[in-house]
Amino acid sequence: MRYALISDVHANRPALEATLAAISARNDIDAVYHLGDLVGYAPWPDDVVEILQRANISGVAGNYDSTVATDYKDCGCRYEDPHQSALAHESYEWTRAHVTPLTRARLRALPFRIDVRPLGGHVAGPRLVLIHAHTSNNLIYVEEMRPDSFLQKMAESAGLNSGDVIAFGHTHKPWHRIVDGIHFVNTGSVGRPKDGDPRACYVVATIGDGVGPSIEFVRTPYDVDAAARGILASDLPNEFAEHLRTGGKAGVAAGTGTR
Repeated sequence: MRYALISDVHANRPALEATLAAISARNDIDAVYHLGDLVGYAPWPDDVVEILQRANISGVAGNYDSTVATDYKDCGCRYEDPHQSALAHESYEWTRAHVTPLTRARLRALPFRIDVRPLGGHVAGPRLVLIHAHTSNNLIYVEEMRPDSFLQKMAESAGLNSGDVIAFGHTHKPWHRIVDGIHFVNTGSVGRPKDGDPRACYVVATIGDGVGPSIEFVRTPYDVDAAARGILASDLPNEFAEHLRTGGKAGVAAGTGTR
């Protein structure tokens, strides 16, 4: 089975539309899942949630989704730079004020985790486990620099076995590592990359085909200028537009933390 995995769309409708069109054009994808953080930082939160709903694309809740859904005091974003923290809070307040009750209800309904069993529930594995950030909560950053011991504890807490794949986002930086036969995959970000490449990023995971999991990272060009213009026409900070144009290497890209 071949799965397309998208994450961290962050209300970027042009990026999502281009990504879904690219996935559809492949004609080799069995199912599409999202890994959360559908809203925040761009002016189309309702549109993004509606597009995924109409496409019957299931997924999990990101920290931004669950905090907006429950009207929490903040998005759980963590930045060392006070300016970046202020921008993150401004984005969160804008999103809370602009999402419809229907969008809020749809975000609230998203699960924390999804387990996909390509061979069916009557056999032991392999499995594709989908989360947003970490197996314990959505505010932990699973970055590429994490040691194997950290990933081993994460695998143990999730009940993973050799041959399984666990996919997540949250950091907006794609990477893939195999530890004890388990594939750890950060899918990157569709709508707000932070690796210096402004193109949308998604993953194609092939699992359950009898030869072991394979992971493919795909970059998709989209109309970044249109997304930036949408931000500039809204009440959101202009820095968010520059972030899209640079792939997170300038402006709001400075500082530590995520969405």
